[in-house]
Amino acid sequence: MQTEPTPDDESKDEFFERLAKLSEEMVAKHGRDFSMGALVLAARWIAENRVGQLKTN
Repeated sequence: MQTEPTPDDESKDEFFERLAKLSEEMVAKHGRDFSMGALVLAARWIAENRVGQLKTN
């Protein structure tokens, strides 16, 4: 039995699609190592609650 996706499910699916497209673009331009590193760094920033904090010199 399948249920209809909730608006929250649909929103998450849209973000996964965008993330997949961005990942593919990064791999095509800069390779797998850069792309994985960038995504891991982004995850680390989220885990450390640093998203949105810009560092200036």
